Amino acid sequence: MKPTVLICLALAVSACARADHMGRPPTLTSPRNSEEFIAMTNPPLEIPVDSGRPEAAASLWAGTTSSLISDRRAANRGDILTVVIEIDDEAQMTNTSGRSRQSGESVSIPQMIGIPQRLNERLPEGASFDNLAEAEASSTYKGSGNITRRDKLTLRVAATVIDQLPNGTLQIEGTQEVRVNYELRELTVSGFVRPADIDRSNEIAYDRIAGARISYGGRGQINDVQQPRFGQQLADVILPY
Repeated sequence: MKPTVLICLALAVSACARADHMGRPPTLTSPRNSEEFIAMTNPPLEIPVDSGRPEAAASLWAGTTSSLISDRRAANRGDILTVVIEIDDEAQMTNTSGRSRQSGESVSIPQMIGIPQRLNERLPEGASFDNLAEAEASSTYKGSGNITRRDKLTLRVAATVIDQLPNGTLQIEGTQEVRVNYELRELTVSGFVRPADIDRSNEIAYDRIAGARISYGGRGQINDVQQPRFGQQLADVILPY
């Protein structure tokens, strides 16, 4: 397939995506089309702990989530826990460098067994071997840089255990969509957590998630206006100036 055709197809797909919310709010994605729903509807097989004896029904320990003393923290595929995202990072870096260099060279032959004097007679007027060559060079460089960054994000999102690794580590994934007027805000979090890091409230902090992937963005009419067009982005990549 020719590159021109591929570019046209890509532009057509992008136009269709933007046409979804042309004159109307963005469409929310169905929660059933996610790994979370699959994990909830296909939980692992559980071995019943009820012995079948009549006195087992009177025990405080039932081995199920409805037990008074059972652990209500997420531990199996399909369980839900809360991820607390409180990012308040600040970084500042200042760098200054300078370089200065100066050099000079001078070559002359005033005396050399009378040879320069004899040659001076044959040189044009004003030329002489007394000052054969002289060169000077100097360079100066100064550079400075300053980077200041501040990130602050406070969110809470429910995530689902979508898999349990052989070593007991839980793989979680959570999505959240909030639509306000014609703008849709999307929050996605995923990663791996240890069951021991989940507190008694069935919550876990984002800094205890290994391989955390946190995305907070959106789509809508305002977001489309703030983004440069694909033609401009393509020109920024191709043009060398």
